[in-house]
Amino acid sequence: MTDLLGLLGVAIFVVAILVSIMLHEAGHLATAKAFGMKVTKYFVGFGNTVWSTRRGETEYGIKSIPLGGFVEIIGMSSIDDVDPADEPRSFRAKPGWQRSIVLLAGSFMHFVIAFVLLMGLALGIGLASSNSTTISVLPCLPAKALAACTASDPKSPADLARLRQGDQIVAVAGRAVHDWTQLGKAISSQRPGTPVPFTILRDNRRFTTRISLTHVRWHKGAYLGVEEVQPYVRSGPLGAISYAGTQFGSIVTGTVQSIVHRPAELMDVFSKNRSANGGGLTSVVGVGEVTDQVVSASGVPWQSKASVVILIIVSVNIFVGIFNLLPLLPLDGGKLAVVIFESIRSWLARLRRKPDPGMVDMRKLMPVTVAFLVLVIGYGVLLIAADIINPIHLQ
Repeated sequence: MTDLLGLLGVAIFVVAILVSIMLHEAGHLATAKAFGMKVTKYFVGFGNTVWSTRRGETEYGIKSIPLGGFVEIIGMSSIDDVDPADEPRSFRAKPGWQRSIVLLAGSFMHFVIAFVLLMGLALGIGLASSNSTTISVLPCLPAKALAACTASDPKSPADLARLRQGDQIVAVAGRAVHDWTQLGKAISSQRPGTPVPFTILRDNRRFTTRISLTHVRWHKGAYLGVEEVQPYVRSGPLGAISYAGTQFGSIVTGTVQSIVHRPAELMDVFSKNRSANGGGLTSVVGVGEVTDQVVSASGVPWQSKASVVILIIVSVNIFVGIFNLLPLLPLDGGKLAVVIFESIRSWLARLRRKPDPGMVDMRKLMPVTVAFLVLVIGYGVLLIAADIINPIHLQ
């Protein structure tokens, strides 16, 4: 069952990425067509064509390698060959502001996906409240966090004490606890092996039982073997918008900081304690593995799993959207930088009453483009190798 759930987690992540790619390219497609540009191809993936169909002047299809996608607009650069009859409809023939919108549309779609998913989380699943001490009981002491129980695992103190799903712990060692943070600190501060009085509220009946806590290597302090049952409260439309805006801003800030610090974190991906040191640096393989662990985790409510998976997909979309805007070719941000440079250079030429210098000769930028591609591919291969050899394990 756990394996099936893990496969489901990977499948969810793969489908989410493919949908994101499709919508990214759809952003380029829709804006290009809106400005009258000629779009000849819209494909998801690379390599050999698996399936395609033609609608009007555009061929839509799927390639054999699902690692990206592309939209082919005629005349994207000065070196593209374009039929003279189609030149007025080429990308390069359009005003700079229109070209800029087409280039920005891909990242914009990633941001829309992220914002809509965050709103959907707040409206559909709801937001977890930490003002609760209601528990679910973990039946064993697993070898590592979030691992499924096996026949050889000893029972947890909570299971031995016959605590039940839905019990509410209202006091530990005579001290009242009102939220999960207080409860966690109260449990961790106790001495393992020493019976501790726990006051339980069950079916509106309060009673006290003494429980001997234990210690597990992956948990700091004494361990009881319970998980929080968080009440999930659905937000209204305004609350969902507020939550989405706050979370979006927070993730954007974290993503920018992550991109800045990524080179320094690269050496940690092969470290023994990668989850603590380099856990934020991973490839699509690593993110898929983390999604697998979340979905297959035992003793975790479905709302928590769904929320974490949605936040993973949101984070990936925001990262891709921001990374794609870096002013480096062949990213959309690099192409946008070229368009801005051409517009500024053209404007300065008009001020000086000189001929328009025209488009940038992209052949001169090819060495820079190739160097960046080699760097990105090498970086990606290194991260994939790290995710296979030294995978991230959730703590």
